[in-house]
Amino acid sequence: MLQNIPPVVKNILIINILLFAATIAAQNIVGVTLEDWLALYHYSSKKFMPLQFITYMFMHGNLMHIFFNMFAFWMFGRILETYWGAKRFLLFIFVTGIGSAATYILYESYTLHKITTVITEFRQNPNVDFYEEFMDRFVPLANLNPEFGTRVRELIVQWTANPNNVLYSEEAIKHMEMFVEFKRDIPVVGASGIVFGVLLAFGMLFPNTELMLLFPPIPIKAKYFVGIYGLFELFAGLQNNPTDNVAHFAHLGGMLFGFIFILVWKKNNTRYY
Repeated sequence: MLQNIPPVVKNILIINILLFAATIAAQNIVGVTLEDWLALYHYSSKKFMPLQFITYMFMHGNLMHIFFNMFAFWMFGRILETYWGAKRFLLFIFVTGIGSAATYILYESYTLHKITTVITEFRQNPNVDFYEEFMDRFVPLANLNPEFGTRVRELIVQWTANPNNVLYSEEAIKHMEMFVEFKRDIPVVGASGIVFGVLLAFGMLFPNTELMLLFPPIPIKAKYFVGIYGLFELFAGLQNNPTDNVAHFAHLGGMLFGFIFILVWKKNNTRYY
């Protein structure tokens, strides 16, 4: 089976599988978390390293994550590599992968700026309603450490009963700043940005090719499938749901940079299927 897979797709599959196995082995055998070095962190995080713009795309969080990413990459990537050739396809992978990371970093920078602006406003006018709204909006209690969540609820009750206590406002500010530090240190892993770039490229180069959906089991042309998927990612990203741990804007970044790559490439090739 491996002999029938184009070389770039085959090597990317092997690297991802080996790194996934190494991540599990390092964690379980020697207690080392490879994500601390190889995942992508925001540039303001102490864990950030420029090389992570490349290494993050070869890391995955769990078995289902790597399975679906690699399955989609194999399914569509081998067609693109056969059509483009290995060199152009490899360039496409790094353009979409790095572009995906850059898009995510830009969006997270915007989000962090909004949060720090809210904290600055809170410092000027600290009150329990402002604090409670912040915690509900940015830090759902269901996702917090149980002890911390309990303390947040206690603080809201105590501060409501004694609104002029400065100690409560100071503790609230510390909680907000803790959340900013926590958000800076959220790692991003996965080849999803590349996969979405591959999907976009397939939809643009083979727009009328029919794909069979699993749920529901109906045929759909590639151009419509890619368009619907892209709109869903945009909608999910704009929802900014704190309980959603999917980097939707990283996916959109892969599609965006894939689109730019295709536009540049199409100047010398106008074939459609």
